[in-house]
Amino acid sequence: MTKDNELALKLRAVEAEIARRRAADKLAAYNKGKKKHKKQLAFHKCKKRNRWVFGGNRSGKTECGAVEAVWMARGIHPYRKNRKNVFGWVVSLTQQVQRDVAQKKILHYLRPDFIVDIVMVSGRKDNPAAGIVDQIVVKNALGGTSVIGFKSCDQGRERFQGSSLDFVWFDEEPPRDIYEECLMRVLDKEGDIFGTMTPLKGLTFVYEEIYLNRGNNPEVWYEFMEWADNPYLSKKEIAMLSASMDAATLESRRFGRFAAREGLVYPEFDERVHVIEPFPVPPAWQACVSIDPGLKNPLSAHFYAVDWDGNVYVVAEHYAAGHGIDFHANAILSLAEKLGWKRDGQGRVEALIDSAASQRTLAAEKSVAELFSERGILPDMRVEKDVFSGIERVKSYLNRENGLPDLYIFSGCVNMIREFKSYFWGSGDAPVKRDDHAMDELRYFLMSRPRPAQERTVPGVIARDKERRIRALLRARRQKR
Repeated sequence: MTKDNELALKLRAVEAEIARRRAADKLAAYNKGKKKHKKQLAFHKCKKRNRWVFGGNRSGKTECGAVEAVWMARGIHPYRKNRKNVFGWVVSLTQQVQRDVAQKKILHYLRPDFIVDIVMVSGRKDNPAAGIVDQIVVKNALGGTSVIGFKSCDQGRERFQGSSLDFVWFDEEPPRDIYEECLMRVLDKEGDIFGTMTPLKGLTFVYEEIYLNRGNNPEVWYEFMEWADNPYLSKKEIAMLSASMDAATLESRRFGRFAAREGLVYPEFDERVHVIEPFPVPPAWQACVSIDPGLKNPLSAHFYAVDWDGNVYVVAEHYAAGHGIDFHANAILSLAEKLGWKRDGQGRVEALIDSAASQRTLAAEKSVAELFSERGILPDMRVEKDVFSGIERVKSYLNRENGLPDLYIFSGCVNMIREFKSYFWGSGDAPVKRDDHAMDELRYFLMSRPRPAQERTVPGVIARDKERRIRALLRARRQKR
């Protein structure tokens, strides 16, 4: 054999090996084709340390969780600072679910030559997919090795103690005690928690801690994924799957939404649409303040503006409980001063307020309305309090017949946003009377306005400029994630 022939054979062997590795390297091909799963990329690009994807079945949520874990373990994450010798856990509900879902996905994205060793709970390490894996030792691109450990919730909280971790991936929703234990595990290393789940259990602690973010944790982030977000599912298949499920099942199985038995009062509310970043509001747009009074219960007050096309903006909020009139009046007036809010001829801030504020009690010589008036807030108690008419009015502002909203909420109004997401119908025909203070005074304000013009399909100059600005703000916010 000539040297040229020998060299040609070696080159063909090298090319064959490169082709074999490329075919085996599913990680390198992830989200690299013409079709890209944009919400998977948004998850990976987000720099927050507690990230969750709420998705329906086959929406692509587990895929991005597995890739995130492998990228971190390999030290090759394209959007985050990488570490050597990473130690992370993959947490499933049971060992059987681990084997069939999360473990299968991790092995799918780990090329065999990336794996240094596999420790098995049961089964053989030369066929890990058929058994239960305890740990996978992985080559780290920065040097050394990383460990991906597997845990199941049915082992109990005690099995989650002791270790110091760089990440924890929850594949489906864990019990609260295990979630809290894992928060402690990532504390030392300032590690990451991320979860991918279909919310089938109703309004659990994840709904409270992550979706509502009652603690206003700045490190919490979430995204919803549905079938239509997965570019690899055909429209025909989506239609077939949708037709096989009732409306309640679709909410969780397709859209990944949390659902109570009675249902949301405002399913039209979409945080990605109705919540916008603040911008300077022209003085001519200023409308008034609306107040739902409370002393022991939260007092909710929001500042409302209306543009020349009739769109309503909730621009600022005061929301607090356990304080007297002086505290609330001072807070509202301070906000008004900061916003440069309009005053009447006597320097007072005008506010809609529940007519119950005019009532005096045996314990007080003056009503709440009188006390506010003495402190520079002029109450207007001519509010329409019919709950059902008010709800219909709010719905009409959230979504006109042409699909465009007339209501936008500045992102700083966190309590109103939370109430929108947690406002449910009760077992009777009325909403649950809990966390509804902002919802009440929102109705007071919108009932003082005309119903949105349903026939307005061509936006005016101001509306077009507003929509352009909103789109720019939304793009900027997504890029920061």
